[in-house]
Amino acid sequence: MKITTLIENMQDNDKNLKFEHGLSMFLQTKNCNILFDTGKSGDFIDNAHKLNVDLKSTDFLILSHAHYDHCGGVKRLLENYDIKPKLIVSEHFFKKSNKYHYSDGKLKTDFSDGIGYKYIGIDFDEDYIRNKGISINFLKISNEVFVFSNFNKKYDFEKVNKNMKIKIDNEYIVDEFDDEIALGVKTSKGIVVLLGCSHPGFLNIISTIREISNKKIYAVIGGTHLIEADESRIKKSIDYLNKFNIDMLGLSHCTGEKAVSEISKNCSGFFYNRTGTKKEII
Repeated sequence: MKITTLIENMQDNDKNLKFEHGLSMFLQTKNCNILFDTGKSGDFIDNAHKLNVDLKSTDFLILSHAHYDHCGGVKRLLENYDIKPKLIVSEHFFKKSNKYHYSDGKLKTDFSDGIGYKYIGIDFDEDYIRNKGISINFLKISNEVFVFSNFNKKYDFEKVNKNMKIKIDNEYIVDEFDDEIALGVKTSKGIVVLLGCSHPGFLNIISTIREISNKKIYAVIGGTHLIEADESRIKKSIDYLNKFNIDMLGLSHCTGEKAVSEISKNCSGFFYNRTGTKKEII
């Protein structure tokens, strides 16, 4: 299998590719090709051309959760390519896509640059997808590729951000991210896990996949949402990562510079999963 990071927060080493606050990865297996998330703007498409990734060969489009920085390129993809990949999302994806972020104005982020609620959900609905002739599916892809959801909340220090909200009947409630899913691929070396943002907690996700599959986790690639974590949570995360004995750690997007720095120094197998990164796993 081969994984290509089409777009991510960090620029590629050669500075030839576009980068943004978002994530999109292309996974090629012996049985199918998978586009995992579509970034913020659709610029992943331009990068795919330069990286010699044929998006027309996409068999499955997987959206990890209903945030704009992971689903923002969906419409550009479907309106520029005459393709009909099977869409894989959580059963809660469309039901809980009216997502917002609340800011008190003290900290400027990509989510908010002022005071109040900012919409951070998707710009399409279920009807848009179906009108494109695309089927909507839930979870299993093949005997080698699985989608996981409903993660056990094993690690209580992995808490969701209380400023992430869902608006239901004009009321803002805390988003528990029931819609978040992760991808797991069986290899001869163990399970390769692809993460979107890991809002339910990336350790919770990894441990759930390990328990369900009863297999070693060989690699973890993607976002861990440690950008908001304090030193205590980062240290605990490193301790558990080392206990999991993971061979490859390609963390990116919402992991945050501080967590990336500490994990790179304290965990073996770490690499920067920046825009344009290619990894092949036999």
